[in-house]
Amino acid sequence: MFKKYITALKSYFMQELILEPYAGLVFAFTPGQSTSLSGAQSGGVFVGMLCVGILATGFKIGGLRGWVVAGCLGSALSLCALTVIGGMGHGAPLVPVVVALGFFNGMFAVAAIGSMMALAGEGRDRREGTRMGLWGAAQAIAAGFGGLTGAALVDVSRLSFSDAQAFGAVFVFEAALFLAAAVMAAKIMDRRIATAPTLIPGE
Repeated sequence: MFKKYITALKSYFMQELILEPYAGLVFAFTPGQSTSLSGAQSGGVFVGMLCVGILATGFKIGGLRGWVVAGCLGSALSLCALTVIGGMGHGAPLVPVVVALGFFNGMFAVAAIGSMMALAGEGRDRREGTRMGLWGAAQAIAAGFGGLTGAALVDVSRLSFSDAQAFGAVFVFEAALFLAAAVMAAKIMDRRIATAPTLIPGE
């Protein structure tokens, strides 16, 4: 489970440091315009989290595993779209794609957190604190390593490819990590937790 979580979080954080340079170098966004992309993505994340919370908890639609997998698959598709529009240049729908990426990232994030909280109480008693600490460490490692890897891969790729191709290659690699995380989530997550009617353990 930790392997799945770290893999997904690496892909979740990999575009954090390269999205604004991508907008500036490929789409000629101004610094102000490229900075606003972070707000657009964060808005998408919030809406994605809100939707999963309402649908899974309020309307009992779906289980944690299904929402995690859906978030991973949607994020992978959004990253592929981000790659495709790189060849369109000016006028490409960059902001809507970034919002969609944020939406599916938020969907994955809130379902993964719900899974983490549910799994922390599984197995031997009095280990919840340790398990929660391990989850936090996994997130910190993935955030640092994912951001560093994404930035380094772009720098290396730009030595041989155009800006659009270099960023696109990283986005495709990130999408592949999301797909791997979706496969692992489908196989690893416990069926009882996956069909739980709420994101809040114990309810």
